[in-house]
Amino acid sequence: MALSDFGMDPMPLRRLTKRQKAAVIVRLLLAEGIELKLADLPEELQTELAQQMSSMRFIDRVTLKSVVDEFVEEIESVGLSFPGGLEGALNVLDGTISPATVARIRKAKGFNFTGDPWETIAGLDPSRLLPVLEEESVEVGAVLLSKLKVSTAADLLGRLPGPRARKLAYAISLTGSVEPAVVDRIGRAIAEQLDAQPLKAFSDGPVERVGAILNFSPAATRDDVLEGLDAEDQAFAEEVRKAIFTFANIPDRIDARDVPKITRDVDPAVLITALAGAMGGPLAPAAEFILGAMSKRMADQLREEIANVGKVKPKEAEEAMGTIVSTIRELEAAGEVLLLAGDDD
Repeated sequence: MALSDFGMDPMPLRRLTKRQKAAVIVRLLLAEGIELKLADLPEELQTELAQQMSSMRFIDRVTLKSVVDEFVEEIESVGLSFPGGLEGALNVLDGTISPATVARIRKAKGFNFTGDPWETIAGLDPSRLLPVLEEESVEVGAVLLSKLKVSTAADLLGRLPGPRARKLAYAISLTGSVEPAVVDRIGRAIAEQLDAQPLKAFSDGPVERVGAILNFSPAATRDDVLEGLDAEDQAFAEEVRKAIFTFANIPDRIDARDVPKITRDVDPAVLITALAGAMGGPLAPAAEFILGAMSKRMADQLREEIANVGKVKPKEAEEAMGTIVSTIRELEAAGEVLLLAGDDD
């Protein structure tokens, strides 16, 4: 039985254009279940491909084999390929040239995003999207929230003032009639706007930087700096206090179930020195919390060793406590320990 029996003549190889051959290869790959990122192609090529495929019907096996053989031959003759367009080149160079250089290149070339801008936006730090929700129209903000993961959208919405969050939430209900082309244009505008933002000299904010410095400062220095910050900017000082994590914060910020994991990574001599230095003073609650989270046998053994050590020099105790805090920070960074929110009072 031949296609001609159904009034369908196969398309001979000699009549296939390059566009038709490309359509054949794409159709074959899709039929084999291979995922193709055709969205990365320029829109005009995507349109031409769709139109070409819509005008084709059937080809015989001989023609199909000839097209595949020609395609394979061309692929095998390629020694090295370069990415098309500026963004492709910058992706290849990612990590080898500085972010400042990338920004200058894009600005000088009048860079425009290609492909799906929403993929680029979804990969950004959510904090960079917050100004868009605060400053742009609620319609644009509603589209942005609708295109993000639900968890990310919820997090951003929770950072906004109540009235603004309510307006955006209502505006989301009106996005059902927005055309795809409009959503795409909004995505490109947001992506280009965020790309044009000046680079920050520091990856962390001032609160995180001051908090990190004070974490490893002597207690006297830390208290003195915080007292000065209170006098200059009480709100900033309060945010810094929340960012600081010291030995005294252990009972409020550490889950008791994580204590064995922490102490296992600390040298026993360092642990005993820290606990001995804390006993009998304002840091005693932290020491008792650590001991109370251990097995009774282990806690009793440590108490006996603490008693044998006796009085510890303040400097040695502070260094030991700093080691425990550093261990907790390392475990937190590795995702093995989660710092609790603590008491906001």
